[in-house]
Amino acid sequence: MNFFNFNRAGKSFIYAFRGLRSVWKKEQNFRFHLTAAIIVLISAIFLQMSRFDFLFLLILICSVLILELVNTVFERLIDILKPRIHEYSKEIKNISSAIVLLAAIFSVLSGVIIFYPYICEFFQ
Repeated sequence: MNFFNFNRAGKSFIYAFRGLRSVWKKEQNFRFHLTAAIIVLISAIFLQMSRFDFLFLLILICSVLILELVNTVFERLIDILKPRIHEYSKEIKNISSAIVLLAAIFSVLSGVIIFYPYICEFFQ
C-alpha cells in the first residue's frame, strides 16, 4: 500500500487548476481581485517591502481570493438548488458577496497602512 499516490495527486492538481480557470473565465470579480493582487505584489517588490509586510499582504490577498471562490461555490449551489425562486436564495447570495466585500475593504485599508511608509520614503 502506497502512502502517497502521485497519479491521484496529479489529477487533483489538474482538477484544481481547471476550477481556477473556470472561475477566471466566468467571474469578473475574481479577475479584478487577482489583477489587483498582482499589481499590489509588483508594487511591494518595487518598494522593497520587508518580509513581514510582504507576508501580511500575501495573507490578505489569499483571504480575499479564497472568499471569492467560496462565494462562487455558494452562488452555483444556490442556482442548482433554488434558482432565483426563493427569497432566501437572493439573500444568501447577497450575504456571501458582503463577506467578500468586507474582506476586500479590510485588505485595502490594511494595504494603505502597510504601503504608506514605503511610499513616503520613496518620494523623499
